[in-house]
Amino acid sequence: MHPAPAHPAAGHTAHRPYIVPRSAWLDDTARHAQPPPRYDDKVVAVFIHHTDSPNGYKCADSPRIIRALYAGQTGARSWDDIGYNFLVDRCGTIYEGRAGGVDRPVTGAHTQGFNHRTAGIAALGTFTAGMAVPQAMTDAIAALAAWKLGLADVDPRSQAHLVSSNSLSRYKAGQAATLPALAGHDDGYMTSCPGAALSARLPVIRDLAARLQGRAPLTATP
Repeated sequence: MHPAPAHPAAGHTAHRPYIVPRSAWLDDTARHAQPPPRYDDKVVAVFIHHTDSPNGYKCADSPRIIRALYAGQTGARSWDDIGYNFLVDRCGTIYEGRAGGVDRPVTGAHTQGFNHRTAGIAALGTFTAGMAVPQAMTDAIAALAAWKLGLADVDPRSQAHLVSSNSLSRYKAGQAATLPALAGHDDGYMTSCPGAALSARLPVIRDLAARLQGRAPLTATP
């Protein structure tokens, strides 16, 4: 599909956070030949992942780590590009992942069955039960999700109506699914990603993202 306009929809939007471009981590010597990007009409949900890589890295090494992830996905897995649309490191730095333009609804390769009309945000590290999740990381994920979902005026606390494209997901191909607009990878696919520790932070991330869009707090039901 042709790219949707880059301007946001009317309604609740959020400030675009700074996003480090692909050129910061992908040089010409590491670049893999790939077809043109594919696009959907808009992004109505984001999926949160972790990269299942070591946590104790220096943030200055994030470009090298992302380059290694790219090499693994385009090499051993034979993907045409890195699957995630964005990656966020422990210091809260946001990196452009998959090519196609950060403000465009680029079709990713991050959540089998639910890559259309979604964006994949990967936390750099491993966040299984008991692992600390840096505040700078969760704040950055919230800011990124608020901006990206705000382009289609989607409340991060709402539900998204999607259709599975692959029976290897939690839903058969063609089956309609109602998932969180800000979801964990495991909401759409049989996996432990994004890890129990990061999954436990998703409600807080949703609330912060909604506030960044200027939305009122949800009223508790009696």
